[in-house]
Amino acid sequence: MKKIVPVLQRAADFVAALLLAIIFVAFILQIVLRYVFNWPVGWTTEVSLIAWLWLVLWGAAFVLKEHEEIRIDFLTANVGRRWRIGFGIVAAVCVIVLFTLQLPAAYDYVSFMKVERSSYLNTGFHVLFSIYLVFSVAVIVRNLWNLVQLLRGKDPADAAGDSPLQSGTAL
Repeated sequence: MKKIVPVLQRAADFVAALLLAIIFVAFILQIVLRYVFNWPVGWTTEVSLIAWLWLVLWGAAFVLKEHEEIRIDFLTANVGRRWRIGFGIVAAVCVIVLFTLQLPAAYDYVSFMKVERSSYLNTGFHVLFSIYLVFSVAVIVRNLWNLVQLLRGKDPADAAGDSPLQSGTAL
C-alpha cells in the first residue's frame, strides 16, 4: 500500500496537470484563431469549460490534501483536542450522510443527461458530468477514512501525510 499510494498520487497530479494544459492550449488556440486568422471558433471555449469542470472536481477529489482544504474553523480554533475531534466526527458523519443521500439522485441526473449533447463537440452531457459521481464517491471515502481516524483519537487535519486518502488516491 505504501508503494502504490505515491504512484497513484503522481498519476492524479498528472491528470490535473494535463487538464490544466488542455485549458491553456485551448485558450491560446482560441486567441490565435480569433485574432490572427480572424476565424472565431466556439469549440475551444467548450473544451476549456469541460476541462475546467473536470479539473476542479478531480483536484478536489484526488489532488487536494486534507490539510490544504479551506475550512471555517472559528469553532475548532479555540477548543481543546477532544472537542476538535468531536466536531470532526460530527462533520464527517454529516458529509458522509449528505453525500450518500444525494448519490442516487446525482446518478439519475447524470444518466438522464445522455439526452443532451454539447454544442460543438457533440459529447453527451452524461460523459461531461460523470466526474461529479467520481468526486462524490471520493468525498464519501475520504470522510469515512477521516471518521475512522477521528474515532481512533487522531485528527486527520493535524497529521498531514498520515492518511493514504489525504490526496484521495486510494480509490
